[in-house]
Amino acid sequence: MHLDLSYPGFTGLIPAEISHLSKLQVLSILTVDPYGLRLGPYNFELLLKNLTQLRELYLDSVNISSTIPLNSSSCLTNLWLARAQLRGVLPERVFHLSNLEDLDLSSNSLTSPISSNVSGLQNLQYLFLSSNYINGTIPSSIFSLPSLFQLDLSNNSFSGKIQEFKSNNTLGFVSVKQNQLQGPIPKSLLDQQYLNTLFLSQNNFSGHIASTVCNLKALGVLDLGSNNLDRTIPHCLGEVPPSLINCRNLDFLDLGNNELYDTFPSWLGGLPDLRILSLRSNKLHGPISDSRTNNSFAQIRVIDLSSNGISGNLPVSLFENFQAMKITATTKGWDREFFHVLTTNIIINFSRNRFEGYVSSIIGDLVGLRALNLSHNGLEGVIPTSLQCLSVLESLDLSSNKIGGEIPQLLASLTFLALLNLSHNHLVGCIPKGKQFDTFDNSSYQGNDGLRGLTLSKYCGADHGVPQATTPVVVKFEHKIYSIMKRHKKRY
Repeated sequence: MHLDLSYPGFTGLIPAEISHLSKLQVLSILTVDPYGLRLGPYNFELLLKNLTQLRELYLDSVNISSTIPLNSSSCLTNLWLARAQLRGVLPERVFHLSNLEDLDLSSNSLTSPISSNVSGLQNLQYLFLSSNYINGTIPSSIFSLPSLFQLDLSNNSFSGKIQEFKSNNTLGFVSVKQNQLQGPIPKSLLDQQYLNTLFLSQNNFSGHIASTVCNLKALGVLDLGSNNLDRTIPHCLGEVPPSLINCRNLDFLDLGNNELYDTFPSWLGGLPDLRILSLRSNKLHGPISDSRTNNSFAQIRVIDLSSNGISGNLPVSLFENFQAMKITATTKGWDREFFHVLTTNIIINFSRNRFEGYVSSIIGDLVGLRALNLSHNGLEGVIPTSLQCLSVLESLDLSSNKIGGEIPQLLASLTFLALLNLSHNHLVGCIPKGKQFDTFDNSSYQGNDGLRGLTLSKYCGADHGVPQATTPVVVKFEHKIYSIMKRHKKRY
């Protein structure tokens, strides 16, 4: 017997009489109104006690406000209780439900460590415990479950090391980001034949990235940002040839906020599908060498090298290779869906380095750019008029350089521009007027003694009378990439 009450717009209290349907095998109540439906704690316990034949239970976003009862049916194969306001300890009983294939307890308030004995979950394929308060160490045996394909333990309070484990080569998705894990990244975790997605960011992992990462032939997303990793980036991630073949599916690589001491790994440009690359806040140094490979970084859409020590001229040949940035997308605004980021948010952030020389006019060919940040370098010359071609540009930051000359009047045609920072340069002449330039306040231009215009209360030749105050528009621009990996599988 199946009962599906999903998404009908019901609100209020779920009747206790449902627990009288003793032959029920599948119960699904997936509400579109978070917490609009309630199931009393006693009724929840009664439901699990009476429905002894229940195999699949889906109560996603139903307000239960209870602990997890200890009398769960041993017949359960699928248990979805995400966003159910569950609280209290994570019962060891859950890890002895030997028929479980799919367990989702994410986004609740569960505490206590995971049981050290999870060997009973021989059939478990999907385990989602993210966004709780679960603590202690992660038992390495959880990675060795023979059927486990997706594991999400992110945004909890796990600590300590992940010990090496015996691999069964079934894992395809692993996320332990946003915890307090430390020690080296287990080599066995980087030696999963079918691993497509790996999130280890925002922890305290240390040491170097093991060369076993080269064995991840199916790898599409690798996020190691905000750890304490050191040494160099393994060349096997993109060395040509032969190991490029191993990582040809990689499209997202985040190694930001670590202690990587290396020159810019130009060989990563050989990855044919690489779209997002973040190496920010490391110890990269030296110049970026000219790339003579036509297809190098051809698909890149987001590149963040900020807060390093990279020197030399801006890499003109690299810009020339950014083919995906030469296409204009028409949607204004920032979409947080991961795959939309890949197609609509095109970003270059080379700020806080030691670049010198001129801002190349070739940047004007990257007509899909949404954000360009070259601030806090040693750039000279003038602002190229070719930037007027960046018709969908929303943020331009050239502050804290040595750029001189006038601000090109043609930049006033950038009608999408929401943030402009040209402060602390050597600019002179009149500030352009009209359109977006009428919305920027003094902070966009301060530190340029030779600039004149109404915004700075220094008159230009065409200005008459008392300057009128413009309405400041304060825009906070933050570059955030949210990767949302959706599960595409038949639930029942």
